[in-house]
Amino acid sequence: MNADRSQNANRPVALINGGSRGIGYAIAAEILAQGGRVCLTGRKKEGLDEARERLDRPGDVLTVAGRSDDEQHRRETVAFVIETFGRLDYLVNNAGTNPAVGELMDVDLGAVEKVLQVNVVSVIGWVQQAWHQWMREHGGVILNTASASALRNSVRTGAYNASKYAIFQLTRQLAHELAPHVRVNSIAPSVVKTDFARIIYQDRESEVSEQFPLRRLGTPADVAQAAMFLLGPQSGWITGQTLVLDGGITAKAV
Repeated sequence: MNADRSQNANRPVALINGGSRGIGYAIAAEILAQGGRVCLTGRKKEGLDEARERLDRPGDVLTVAGRSDDEQHRRETVAFVIETFGRLDYLVNNAGTNPAVGELMDVDLGAVEKVLQVNVVSVIGWVQQAWHQWMREHGGVILNTASASALRNSVRTGAYNASKYAIFQLTRQLAHELAPHVRVNSIAPSVVKTDFARIIYQDRESEVSEQFPLRRLGTPADVAQAAMFLLGPQSGWITGQTLVLDGGITAKAV
């Protein structure tokens, strides 16, 4: 039994915000498949409960409902993970929102503030908690979710795109400040088949897919596999970088 406890204590632990579905859920499934343990957070308890059931690893999955832009939620969740699992190796900042749909000259500024709070400020808040409560002394890896949409203009999602472009620079800055013991990278997916992006491709997936050189949309599994590379030891000399996952669309000739 002591040997079992010792072996369990050495298994890596990830905290994934925005983890109940889509990309966050897929990353959690990959971490579990490779022997790790996870804590998923999200706004809705029901969604987290469903995710935990689907993952079917009750002893290895924690769930905590709460908003990423709530400082108390961030602080208490990080503490709960460390208290329960005894460590925190990976922080995946995947929570995102986009209530500010429309051209910037007409969009509600309160909605823009919400986008920035969740997509940018809360990322710093999660990193602060992980750093002060564990990673400053023990090291770790941080992965942020940006977006390939940040590399292109849009008439409807300008505020969201700007928030995700901020993640590019935030990742570089954090990588500088937290080195050498903590690595920080980000992924920047284009259109991935998730509920969050459904409005883009629903009822016209074939048409949207034709815009991509690889002639298909991304899947959560595509992104999760790339995430595992950046979290794992194979990328041990990579920090401050953003990996764009876009089916080739930003390389497309115009």
